[in-house]
Amino acid sequence: MQNSEAMALSAALLAVAGDLTRRIDDGVAARGFDGLRPAHGFAFTRLAPDGATVTDLAVHLGVTKQAASQLVGELVRSGYAERRPHPADARARLVVLTDAGWACARAAEEAAAEVVRAWSAELGEAEVRSLGRALLRIAPEGPIRPVW
Repeated sequence: MQNSEAMALSAALLAVAGDLTRRIDDGVAARGFDGLRPAHGFAFTRLAPDGATVTDLAVHLGVTKQAASQLVGELVRSGYAERRPHPADARARLVVLTDAGWACARAAEEAAAEVVRAWSAELGEAEVRSLGRALLRIAPEGPIRPVW
């Protein structure tokens, strides 16, 4: 692959990722979830399974603990998350999604599914499935985080 082809592919992947993020964010807002930014969605991916400490979230997002703490404060004030005592560490607090947070996460899943359905309408379902398999083979392990 020539350098110019590699750059074109890189640009296309970045454009698709940015568009996907925007469309999920728009879909969440259209479903009535206000006061959120895409960075909140990246935090939800870490909080959704079992909750996380602010330190865990900072590592996941690639930000300082102070920045993660500020983001958690926004989610708590908006009613999407709450702080609880950590079950294994009396010094730590666990940040977990509230019912509203879980509903928002489901809205994000629905919005993502809409985007993928649009891709299937354009490319065909078999090609989208093939694309998904190929991307999973090359996707890095680890957290899904915004590029700051």
